[in-house]
Amino acid sequence: MQENKPVLIVGLGNPGTEYSRTRHNVGFMAVDALAPNDSVWKKEKNALTTRTEINGHKVILVKPQTFMNNSGEAVGPLMAFYKIPIENVIVIHDDMDLKVGTMREKTGGGSAGHNGIKSIDNAIGPEYKRIRIGIGHPRDFESPIDPIDWVLGKFDSEQLKQIKSVIKSISI
Repeated sequence: MQENKPVLIVGLGNPGTEYSRTRHNVGFMAVDALAPNDSVWKKEKNALTTRTEINGHKVILVKPQTFMNNSGEAVGPLMAFYKIPIENVIVIHDDMDLKVGTMREKTGGGSAGHNGIKSIDNAIGPEYKRIRIGIGHPRDFESPIDPIDWVLGKFDSEQLKQIKSVIKSISI
């Protein structure tokens, strides 16, 4: 991480109240939790952004407003505008292949079929840090729900508790 540059922390999700608290919006939930309570969010470059400091790092928190599949349309222009190197970009997103409430971090790699990650990879390349938060897969619950409906569904109260707990453990 380049210490003299801000860190861009991008939470993936879909804009709009109908998507609030859905599994696909775990990234939004995470950046909301990282933001101070008195944060002022402003619209810029197809995103909502706010600034803060975390562990001595200047941070720009980002919630793309492009819908998940076009997240790169917000991330690329923000990176360019603020001259943020790729090693200072962290993307937080949902992962159906991880159990609910688990978290994995890695730098680079493939998209594993996640369209928001594909979009960001196309815009800036794949060598940024990813924080993947497990939302479970419908097959884990012996559910006949289609995966698209699963990610757009809401957490039950126990799952939401697990998600909030893992979000609290995020650090940069």
